[in-house]
Amino acid sequence: MVRGDLGDPMRKAAETGTTSYPSSSFFWNYPLISALFAFAIAQASKFLNSWYKENHWDLKQLTGSGGMPSSHSATVTALTVAVGLQEGFGGSLFATALILACVVMYDATGVRLHAGRQAEVLNQILFELPAEHPLAESRPLRELLGHTPTQVVVGALLGLITATIIRLIGGPSVQAS
Repeated sequence: MVRGDLGDPMRKAAETGTTSYPSSSFFWNYPLISALFAFAIAQASKFLNSWYKENHWDLKQLTGSGGMPSSHSATVTALTVAVGLQEGFGGSLFATALILACVVMYDATGVRLHAGRQAEVLNQILFELPAEHPLAESRPLRELLGHTPTQVVVGALLGLITATIIRLIGGPSVQAS
């Protein structure tokens, strides 16, 4: 290598232990791809599940929150696992991703789940109002906001499996990044 020549940025990053990658690697960013695939699989499974149960296509299931499995949990778990597999489980980047995942999953089963339950109660109150009440014509609140612990665990397992499979089928291009 010629003095002053930076060489291959990916090799240089691997040798120095840094995580700076060339801009072209954005299109094959293992943690990002893993998270996006996990999200897409979770949302698609909700869509297919609603068709199976209700015999009609509900396009809102492709983008909506709530339900089985938790796409938020799948996304942050896939991101966390991919970061751990790529950067190592002892680094600050993995720790940051892990804390983010824990906050998201706690929020899904805590605040968002209870907000959904409150929406159910408020919708029932609206339904029981007399027709002449000013709020009787109010649009109902969305009730499916949060997740049960089972939905969060299934989402997390989906994220773990997705990141692992992408790592295995990605071969050296993923493992070297």
